[in-house]
Amino acid sequence: MPDQTLFEPRIIGLCCRHCAYAAADLAGSSRFEYPPSLKIVAVPCTGRTDVVQILRTFEDGADGVLVAGCLPGRCHYLVGNLHARKRVDYLAWMLEQIGLQRARVRMINISAGMGAKFAELANEFAATIQQLGPTGLKMKRRAREITLVNRGMANDSR
Repeated sequence: MPDQTLFEPRIIGLCCRHCAYAAADLAGSSRFEYPPSLKIVAVPCTGRTDVVQILRTFEDGADGVLVAGCLPGRCHYLVGNLHARKRVDYLAWMLEQIGLQRARVRMINISAGMGAKFAELANEFAATIQQLGPTGLKMKRRAREITLVNRGMANDSR
């Protein structure tokens, strides 16, 4: 097992641009600290995220994915965050089926004025991912690509 003190988790935050992204921005401008390893991606609505997109995020090297949307009943697209919640719950189950921990994906609901709460939840999630350690998926994917190239079967369309 790798030394966890040297492990810097790669965490992607898929944040609704109306609420969660604004909360992250408020956290930053208010100087509430959250992990620098959390890379925030603004999405129009968390309802636009899908299981394949999040799985690909893990495949590309993320150790955790935090999906942050509007408060329940407050979605700017009416029920987008409710759809996202179902997808995240399904994805957590899927991760477990493929041998990863379900805690690697989490959905939070937050409003634009909750910067301190965003930082708190982001720090909790980062601590969880720190304890879980790296997924190892990127290394496996890279090893597979090297094997394919060595055999002359690499997909040149990438």
